[in-house]
Amino acid sequence: MTGRIKPAGLSRRHLMASAGAVAATGIVGLPKRLLAADPIKVAGIYTVPVEQQWVSRIHVAAEAAVAAGGAEYTFTENVTNTDYPRVMREYAEQGAKLIIGEIFGVEQEAREVVDEYPETAFLLGSSFLHDEAHPNLAVFDNYIQDASYLSGIIAGAMTQSGNIGVVGGFPIPEVNRLIHAFMAGVRETKPDATFQVSFIGSWFDPPKAKETAFAMIDNGADLMYAERFGVSDAAQERGILAVGNVIDTQGDYPETVVASALWHFEPTLNAALAAVAGGSFKADNYGTYSFLKEGGCSLAPLGTFEGKVPAEAMALVAEREAAIKDGSFTVEINDEEPKSS
Repeated sequence: MTGRIKPAGLSRRHLMASAGAVAATGIVGLPKRLLAADPIKVAGIYTVPVEQQWVSRIHVAAEAAVAAGGAEYTFTENVTNTDYPRVMREYAEQGAKLIIGEIFGVEQEAREVVDEYPETAFLLGSSFLHDEAHPNLAVFDNYIQDASYLSGIIAGAMTQSGNIGVVGGFPIPEVNRLIHAFMAGVRETKPDATFQVSFIGSWFDPPKAKETAFAMIDNGADLMYAERFGVSDAAQERGILAVGNVIDTQGDYPETVVASALWHFEPTLNAALAAVAGGSFKADNYGTYSFLKEGGCSLAPLGTFEGKVPAEAMALVAEREAAIKDGSFTVEINDEEPKSS
């Protein structure tokens, strides 16, 4: 059963899996001890719709945990930053054992709430490190720079002009590192590439992202890095290529999206669920579960572009992917704000 809970009310929706649902989905990955225990009550608190690409990956992973029998899951979307602490308290009061979400705009207030509920585990997207002063708060974000780098290799091989547009949400570390990794990948196959970089000041404003992309295309960009929704729409309308971020939109833009870096939140959530079940949840950095070697990110299938990317580029992608997995090659994590060049 699916549905939404509006921020104003927590008349909650619980998701429970049957054995048939698990068999139908073929979901694997949860520790065996979780499957034998009672499902853990998980609550998601999101400041944007669950369709938004970053949050959608958390939402999908939570629903996968439900289908595998390891969790009950309730969520509230479109929560304002000012309302976020209240919703945290309500879920904690209602017995949630693990609360997941993102507190980038409400760091101090959220940490105060965390301290009020020491028996509740909090796994929250954050720009700051975990702090032993908050022993029940673990932090994460999408460290998918490995996959972003690989997508850049493909982009560099597919651009004709070497003029690439980049549209991001906010210039925060979580976004900056992906853009830098993408640009580093581009330079592997297009060393003289130039980049137009702009941030729209929103996590979910497809019209503004689209308008920004149009301006870059008018300024000569022949390939767009779609960190935000709306960019691929502009690329499609103007007949140029795009590279996706976090989710796979190739099916929606079959003639436009040539590659995408995917985030898989399942390793992060499964690790947290195992820690809660084992009574070992503590302040920690779960960001490393997003690394390629942990299964936390990957390059999406090329779909309609299979066979259209130069073989030399795909060979380099395969070589670098193997090296990243075995530790002989490391993609730089650069959190500084990227600039046009």
